[in-house]
Amino acid sequence: MLVELEEDRHWWFATRTRAILAYLDMFLGPGDHRRRVLDVGCGAGNMAHHLRHYGRYIGVDINPRPLRVARERGLTVHQGSADALPCASESFDLVALLDTVEHVPNEAGVFSEAYRVLKPGGKLLVTVPAFMFLWSKNDILNKHQRRYTRPELVRKLQEHGFRVLRSSYNNFFIFPLAAAIILARRGRFEPDLASPHFDDEAYQVEMEPTPEPLNTLLHGVGRVEAAVLRRVPFPWGTGIIAIAEK
Repeated sequence: MLVELEEDRHWWFATRTRAILAYLDMFLGPGDHRRRVLDVGCGAGNMAHHLRHYGRYIGVDINPRPLRVARERGLTVHQGSADALPCASESFDLVALLDTVEHVPNEAGVFSEAYRVLKPGGKLLVTVPAFMFLWSKNDILNKHQRRYTRPELVRKLQEHGFRVLRSSYNNFFIFPLAAAIILARRGRFEPDLASPHFDDEAYQVEMEPTPEPLNTLLHGVGRVEAAVLRRVPFPWGTGIIAIAEK
């Protein structure tokens, strides 16, 4: 079931989750309790209820505040940096970097650590924001260091020893409208982002609220996109998803 937390009800998070599950289903398959899954930049564990379908979940985050919430939820989480993981080498079957690496100045360290802690044949799942020309107040509020292109992300993964199995832009169908809004607002009015109903300590990413019925409509667009993504990659979008193997 997709909708389990408040965050899942926002179309952006739900669309990203559907893309993530599409890739994991294709390249990892059904869950196995012997697998170990590491969620790097886990926050309060808002993706745990999805990632636990693929193996035993462990989270890592540098911020102690959301980790308290994660522990209250019964999750196994540790405090640590994405570029210096408190984990043994070759100890995980899946590492998830879900909108994490763009926050870390030491990008190379993040990819190197993900490679180190993965078992041979283990999978890395990465999502990042796309295209520097889409830089906006959202990036500033979320303390992003950079946005990516798909070829750039693929090249960097390969440089760190990964074999990229598949990659694609996502949020393809809404890209023209989203880009037009971002560019039209530039230098003018950009609204403060305040995601309603989320505990500040549990929250991971600030995203502009979307009123109903538009939010429901965009959920439907996300379902269509996930179905297409299982078959072909998209040539553009506001984000990028990639799955790679050690």
